[in-house]
Amino acid sequence: MRFPEAATRSLFLRRTRRCRRAWSSAVLCRRPRGLEATPSLSPISYSRTSTWRSPTSPPECTARQSCPRSHLLPLPLAGDGATEPELHMANRLDRDTSGLMVITKSHKAAGRLVKAFTEHKVQKTYLALCVGCAPNWDKISISSGHGRSKFGAWRVYSANDVGRPLPGGSTVKHMLTSFEVLFVNWQGKFGDIAQPLDGGESVIVQKEGERVINTADEKNHEVLVRAYPQSGRTHQIRLHCQYLGLPIMGDVKYGGVLEWEGVTCDAHALHAESLSFDHPITGVPLRIKAPLPSWARKVCKQMQQNCP
Repeated sequence: MRFPEAATRSLFLRRTRRCRRAWSSAVLCRRPRGLEATPSLSPISYSRTSTWRSPTSPPECTARQSCPRSHLLPLPLAGDGATEPELHMANRLDRDTSGLMVITKSHKAAGRLVKAFTEHKVQKTYLALCVGCAPNWDKISISSGHGRSKFGAWRVYSANDVGRPLPGGSTVKHMLTSFEVLFVNWQGKFGDIAQPLDGGESVIVQKEGERVINTADEKNHEVLVRAYPQSGRTHQIRLHCQYLGLPIMGDVKYGGVLEWEGVTCDAHALHAESLSFDHPITGVPLRIKAPLPSWARKVCKQMQQNCP
């Protein structure tokens, strides 16, 4: 590449070095289900003898400018002449949920990303395969309260209860999730992500124990939904799916089936599909998508066969 003058070349090199330093502050990883993951500003301990590798199918990353993919490279090990980074988890996933996680390699990036997640400035999408009544809506947003019951289990509260004290010293917090139906019984279309999700019905939970269920059809159906959580409460999507009469397949804690069509579910079918946020160092808007898990790939294949 040729530059018209030395000043332009110097500016280009400075920006390139800055971009490389920025991407060296974060690791994007695809986490398989079954692993504990809790965000923290405390460094993560990892084995000095372990080899960190990028996933076979790395996450897709789109931004307004091209950036090196140093965030997907193996981490330096002891004895290779490089300083071991301090790793921090910026977000969490339930044990059996697969999908995207962000692990930072500097305390500065960790603080900014944790703050972004806490203030709900990170846009997230999830895929959930549910078994329940066929919904009579294509898009819906549900607003409710969230907190623990007197027995310690997470539950849906009325939106009017937000702020009410609960046993143990906590309070009812607000949670909001939007959903769109992608298919019912393999009939539908795996559409693109819409940020934000516009249109559809709006439901505000007024009474505890209410359910939004299409009672005209009591037969169970396979329903694939995409969830857009606009808050970050524990088990939020799982709770709202149960509330809508569409518990997630394999999620026995919240009413999901353990066995479906002769196959026993070894985990719930929930996948953290994408994250959209501003890079904590450069401020560049990013959208990252994780490769689909095996159950979602099977779903897509079946949809293509049924919808030529």
